[in-house]
Amino acid sequence: MVEMADAAPPDEPTARRERRFLWIQGLSARLLLLTVLITVFANLLILPPILAADEEQWLLDRLRAAELATLVEETAPGGVVTDRMREALLTNAGVVSVAFQIRGERRLILQAPRLARPPNLLDLRRGMSWWAPFETLATPKDRMLRVMSKPRFREGAFVEIVTPEAPLRAELLTQLGRLMGVAVFTSVVVGGAVYLALTLFLVRPMQRITRSMESFRENPGDPRALIEPSGRHDEIGRAEAELARMQTDLTAALASRARLAALGEAVAKINHDLRNMLTSAQIASERIAASGDPRVAQTLPRLERALSRALMLATNVLAFGRSEEPAPEAKSSPLRAALDAAAEDAGLSESGVRLETSIGPGTRLRADPDQLHRILVNLLKNARQAIEEDPTRGGVGRVRVDLTLGETENVLRLADDGPGLPERARSHLFQPFAGSGRSGGVGLGLAIARELAQAHGGDLDLIDTGPSGTVFELRLPK
Repeated sequence: MVEMADAAPPDEPTARRERRFLWIQGLSARLLLLTVLITVFANLLILPPILAADEEQWLLDRLRAAELATLVEETAPGGVVTDRMREALLTNAGVVSVAFQIRGERRLILQAPRLARPPNLLDLRRGMSWWAPFETLATPKDRMLRVMSKPRFREGAFVEIVTPEAPLRAELLTQLGRLMGVAVFTSVVVGGAVYLALTLFLVRPMQRITRSMESFRENPGDPRALIEPSGRHDEIGRAEAELARMQTDLTAALASRARLAALGEAVAKINHDLRNMLTSAQIASERIAASGDPRVAQTLPRLERALSRALMLATNVLAFGRSEEPAPEAKSSPLRAALDAAAEDAGLSESGVRLETSIGPGTRLRADPDQLHRILVNLLKNARQAIEEDPTRGGVGRVRVDLTLGETENVLRLADDGPGLPERARSHLFQPFAGSGRSGGVGLGLAIARELAQAHGGDLDLIDTGPSGTVFELRLPK
């Protein structure tokens, strides 16, 4: 594993600024802002009904006071009220005139001097609208209100007063200031309580999980980076437990990968030296073959086959031992030319196992040319070797290749007339080192071929196998 040099620690003022900006952009700041906004919005929603109820109560108080003032008229000597007494009664009631409707007749009981302009009508019998207080706050200061309601102390259809709106506006402003103060106080208290509760139960555990993830990413080998579950039974506790299991599994996987990387490097070096020795042995066997000794000529083919299998084993192990295959570079390539080249490298010939196809020279297939060649060579070589190992065939057979063009994918079908795959090879056919169907085989060819096909976005499947032959299908995206 490669160790990275420790970065120079930032200076203290810079670190403080980064922490401050991180808090501003973090979940805590957003949660605090959201809590304050929700609390303020909730207070604003209840503000209009409260102001409307206050305005209605203020007007009802004026109506009841004016209604009580009219009773003086009945007790006055001779039923006559002087101008001075009338003015005193209206002033005490806070109105400028009072009227009743009795038996269908509107009767003016107390009246002040004539008004300069007609007042604004407000009928409390229909209820108070929530926007009425805001109209009162937005109207001119010298406006008069004509208020109607059902009488409480006298008989009649309604009682009606005319009162200046300025005292009502002053009362509403005072109440509005009081309510705003209460709203600010409740926003701070409730918002702070909600913020602290959510921070304690949500934000802090999430910050703990985030810090553990960041520490683990920076240094997966440090045991202090592993999170210790708090034992909670809610979603946070489940997230902590899953993160702990994931970190443990990933730590074990990284350790195993490091060991495998070291082992792979050692195997690659040994394999490289082994290939050199096998090559030297092949050269020596060729020289021995030229001696003309009959006994050498009899035993030499076994030696050559053993050396060939050993060299192929070394080559396949090296190919499969790569950390990953390069990404395919798909391009349009002539398929017939690719088949002919693969057949030649796979050892197919007209006198032995031959290639049959109706694919014309102009047919093109979109794939990585090198990787497509490796896939075809593996499939054609396996078919040739299976036919040649059948003692009843005498090394003669055929491999039929057909192409089907679909809307989303192209299917290349390869069918041979060999003896079929043995039962023991079918269940692990594409599993490395386990799917070989012949003696001396490594079991890597088909695994590598399927891996290359899947890298293109396609796949390689066994369609049929039996005494009449084996059929593979190579599917590639169109």
